[in-house]
Amino acid sequence: MMLSFFTDLFTQDFMQRALLAGLLLGVLAPLMGSIVVIRRLSFIADTLGHFSLVGVSVSLFLASIGWSAFFDKPLYLGIVFSVIGGLLIELFRRYYKNYKEISMPIVMSLGAALSAIFFSLSKRTGSLYNYIFGSILTITNYYIVLIGITLFMVLLLFLLFGKQVISVSFDESSAKFQGINLSLFQISFIVVLSIAVSVLLEAAGVLLVSSMMIIPVAAAMKVGWSYRSTLVISILFSELSVFLGLWGAYSLRIPSGASIVAINIIVLVIVAFIKRIVTRKRVKIVNPTLE
Repeated sequence: MMLSFFTDLFTQDFMQRALLAGLLLGVLAPLMGSIVVIRRLSFIADTLGHFSLVGVSVSLFLASIGWSAFFDKPLYLGIVFSVIGGLLIELFRRYYKNYKEISMPIVMSLGAALSAIFFSLSKRTGSLYNYIFGSILTITNYYIVLIGITLFMVLLLFLLFGKQVISVSFDESSAKFQGINLSLFQISFIVVLSIAVSVLLEAAGVLLVSSMMIIPVAAAMKVGWSYRSTLVISILFSELSVFLGLWGAYSLRIPSGASIVAINIIVLVIVAFIKRIVTRKRVKIVNPTLE
């Protein structure tokens, strides 16, 4: 099975596209996920994914009434609605200043309801499966280009404003004292994150997009000694999960997004287990009387 996987990996175009897309997403997901985790917004990716799905369902609905131009690239409206969802989250966070966390369930509920309505109206519920669980093995060259553009944009922003991003993420009060416009940062972050989530949607699916962003970072936090080291390790974990996940999806004929996330979970469990053993050994060395 492994031999046939490698054979197809170097001979089949769809496998090469899946691998390239996975490698790009393996950088993009933890890159955005690291900031999401620091800002205690781990639930936001799920929320934006649900609202991005609204754009996809609206696109399919428009196609069903003859507006086929929107159906050819449903991801466009997915990005638009994801940004709208992000702005709604920010609006509710400012309205409920003392209960900011309720903004995400509100927006997610709205997104889930609208998605169900428009998928039902479009009478194309069969395509709903791919958008829920993702299918990286069926993506096109166009989608790879879109991932590349998004990753380039995110990397450029990190290179230009990385210090400000980290400063705001770790300590908003200190960042405000430094003269950073927190409102502008928050809006910009939400827009970029919304685009990234929409791009991840087709490969990971709405139910798994948050997992690809958060789990590699969670595993890397157990072994990283700084933000930079944690980010690098999370990307390595993510790339490993993409490769093994593709192999699992190919071999077992299961959804690729689910396979990648399952490997992510396995990596997290292994890292946590090894970390626990190492910590116990260090404690015994420091204090041999402890059993």
